[in-house]
Amino acid sequence: MDQRTSGADAPTQKNDAAPALVGVLCGLAAAVFWALGFAGTRHGLKVGFTPVDLLVHRYVWSGIAFLPLVIRGGISDLCGIGWGRGLALMVLGGPVMSLISYTGFLFVPLGHGSVIQPSCATLGGLLLAALFLKEHVSASRIAGAVVIVGGLGVIGAESIGHIGADGVLGDLTFVLTGLMFAGFGALLRHWRVSAVSAALVINVLSLLLLPIYLMTGGLARIAAIGIGENAIQALAQGVLAGPAALYLFAVSVQRLGVARAAVVPACVPALTVITGWLLLGEPPTLLQTAGLVTVLCGFYLAQRQR
Repeated sequence: MDQRTSGADAPTQKNDAAPALVGVLCGLAAAVFWALGFAGTRHGLKVGFTPVDLLVHRYVWSGIAFLPLVIRGGISDLCGIGWGRGLALMVLGGPVMSLISYTGFLFVPLGHGSVIQPSCATLGGLLLAALFLKEHVSASRIAGAVVIVGGLGVIGAESIGHIGADGVLGDLTFVLTGLMFAGFGALLRHWRVSAVSAALVINVLSLLLLPIYLMTGGLARIAAIGIGENAIQALAQGVLAGPAALYLFAVSVQRLGVARAAVVPACVPALTVITGWLLLGEPPTLLQTAGLVTVLCGFYLAQRQR
């Protein structure tokens, strides 16, 4: 009886393993794409792009591609989201947040922003889940939050000791954008808006800023940098870190579930540090490494269910 049962369960286990493997691979690819987006931002600022230029590459191309979908879904009410909610999401999780984030990389190395921003998004998400959404926050997640704060303190100490006032300003910039993204996530859950619908609407609404950019001579500025560098940013910002990463993460959530897929964003800081080292020649300092390891431990605790 046991042999027949185990034999009958074997195909089921194989069938369950295939979607899980796809979910893991999609989640890992999404994390790599987000890391490449961070590295692309740092590289773009080095070669002469302004934060506004990078913002255009991040949202305009995908906004143009998504415009027909939003028109078909209903432009009058933004696919059922509504203009008021759509604009709020655009500020907290769209071009406004991205512009502030890009500016932060003018002051601090890649390792700072790639660790501080997602860490503060996690901390803010836990806080808003408890206070705003009235969700139960486990003791493990509280402990994880405390460990994350400790890791951020290590990174902040490096800013004070080695970079100075500009470093502190850059770090605080990423604290702000992390908290903004936490608010974005909380509103998505509160309003029951899917990540894909939000991405469509945010990218299309971002097109409203394009006329201002063109009137201020932005097109001539990015043209002077060259086709190759613009192609790199269009790929890194407009494709990989934008719609491609979002789609892959959505597939990961569908195949693995929300709790298991939550590990994906936790991989981004480490992957970004490695990417910056390999592609940009920015090796992490000892303090950055210590802070990163501490933060990753905090992520692990914060994402446990107990």
